[in-house]
Amino acid sequence: MPEKSKKTNSSAILVDTIVECALDKKAEKLIVLEVNHITSLTDYFIICSANTEPQIKAICDSIRKGTPHKPWHIEGYEKLSWVLLDYIDIIVHVFKTQERDYYNIEKLWADAPKKEYSD
Repeated sequence: MPEKSKKTNSSAILVDTIVECALDKKAEKLIVLEVNHITSLTDYFIICSANTEPQIKAICDSIRKGTPHKPWHIEGYEKLSWVLLDYIDIIVHVFKTQERDYYNIEKLWADAPKKEYSD
């Protein structure tokens, strides 16, 4: 199997795992943006939100414990208003609902194919 195909397949499996972990903790307005044709930053953005800090923490903890390896970098976990989990090929954004509405990062990547999830 070519290297790119292996990477794409393992990334797709990890995306599915992260989505399941987030939805298990009632993540809201969860979307996956496929940005690999738009930027070299990453292949996917996973964006979701929650109304409370304990729920944001629960979503992040579920993702971290439910994935086969730890994120390469975590940002914002101390404040729990916008947490970023960097898995290199996949960057997960877990927002407090107000912060997500304010920053509206989906609009920045509006050209990316989007898949929406709900529980």
